[in-house]
Amino acid sequence: MQKFQQYIDGGFSDGAAQFESRDPATGQVWALMPEARRDDVNNAIEAAERAFNSPEWADMTATARGKLLMRLADLIAENAGVLAKLETRDTGKIIRETSAQIAYVADYYRYYAGLADKIEGSHLPIDKPDMEVWLRREPIGVVAAIVPWNSQLFLSAVKIGPALAAGCTVVLKASEEAPAPMLEYARIFDQAGFPKGVLNVITGFAAECGAVLTSHPKVDHIAFTGGPETAKHVVRNSAENLASTSLELGGKSPFIVFEDADIDSAVNAQVSGIFAATGQSCVAGSRLIISNKIKNVFLEKLAEKAAAVVIGAPDDMATEVGPLCTIAQRDTAVNLIEQSVEAGAVVVAGGAPLKRDGIFFAPTILDCSNAHGAPCLTHEFFGPVLSVLGFDTEAEALALANHTEFGLASGVFTRDLTRAHRMIRKLRAGIVWINTYRAVSPIAPFGGHGLSGHGREGGLQAALDYTKVKAVWLRTSDDPIPDPFVMR
Repeated sequence: MQKFQQYIDGGFSDGAAQFESRDPATGQVWALMPEARRDDVNNAIEAAERAFNSPEWADMTATARGKLLMRLADLIAENAGVLAKLETRDTGKIIRETSAQIAYVADYYRYYAGLADKIEGSHLPIDKPDMEVWLRREPIGVVAAIVPWNSQLFLSAVKIGPALAAGCTVVLKASEEAPAPMLEYARIFDQAGFPKGVLNVITGFAAECGAVLTSHPKVDHIAFTGGPETAKHVVRNSAENLASTSLELGGKSPFIVFEDADIDSAVNAQVSGIFAATGQSCVAGSRLIISNKIKNVFLEKLAEKAAAVVIGAPDDMATEVGPLCTIAQRDTAVNLIEQSVEAGAVVVAGGAPLKRDGIFFAPTILDCSNAHGAPCLTHEFFGPVLSVLGFDTEAEALALANHTEFGLASGVFTRDLTRAHRMIRKLRAGIVWINTYRAVSPIAPFGGHGLSGHGREGGLQAALDYTKVKAVWLRTSDDPIPDPFVMR
């Protein structure tokens, strides 16, 4: 059995306690994880604050910070295989996905390495002739970064990368569900040469770890990825320290297909949008909104694809869909499908867990044409379950797409350019993909609104979110300042 340690102030330790981690593909305990409790969290935050104020980090040039980030990117690329295997083992995410994603994670660090010395202030054309005024962008301070188990190396990169580029320090809480990749990442980070305390990596449970971290008076910003209900607790906790927040939350993203779309291309994109990562993605295209003119042929092709998906061990390169990460996800899917069928939804494919070791669930398609109030249309499954609605007009398609409390991602498939632009303007989502889906880049911002959160990750904006603006006034006149109490 493997044993992992937390990373605080440049050193590794066991933490206040330990807990077991299970392999989702077998259900067997495979590792012991460090459980951070109040004292561990306090130590990590104190270390981050010391590092933030130390000359070794605070006086380091932005260019030097960028070089350290570039070194980190190289180390991640060199260790991508080890990280991918650990993520697959601990989360059940298939190896072909973890390998590809972690290889790309290094590019995110390279992007922010290059951006570190390009975070600029500005000069103001002030309305006073004897004054020069400019704005400085300075690091916001100690950052509490909280990531879920799915895509955790990517979701941490879009927090750690811009935060360190801006000059902040970070306490990262990995998910207690599957923290192994982030704890191994800490070992890689330790080799990059950053001053101790700049990054601290812990994991633990809500009351003794998460709540302490997000309410701590020395935390200046909270970057959270997770579900809306947990995010509400995070925001309440932030009232204790008035930390700013960026929240990347869930989604119930519409995948809209018009009658003029390339059907085969759209089918493949829909398969990727809902069955890739076993549906365990915040941008999963979980609501197919399709023209009734092509609905039957589209669903027939989609059902064939779903039936042909290779389900198997996540560490097998031939596997296309692996297990769910937790039993709770499986139970949620079962309950929501049962309720949706009672509300009139029809199971087109799948619909139940697979009878095999591990937490496997069949790729599922639910036709909700006669079940517009079914819970599968409004609740995030975080699993391979697709809900389908037909439409007759563009206006109807738009209304169905926007009928959600979420607002993260959306996809539109059409050959009509003017229609595409109308949909881009009117879809209430932070991301609109046209004739593609799940495309990402370190250059492009990522995020949503409503129950999908606020703030952006990726791109220049993310780095700016880890800064605060200081206005500097310089009087240029040599004349003495007049006595303010002498009337003239």
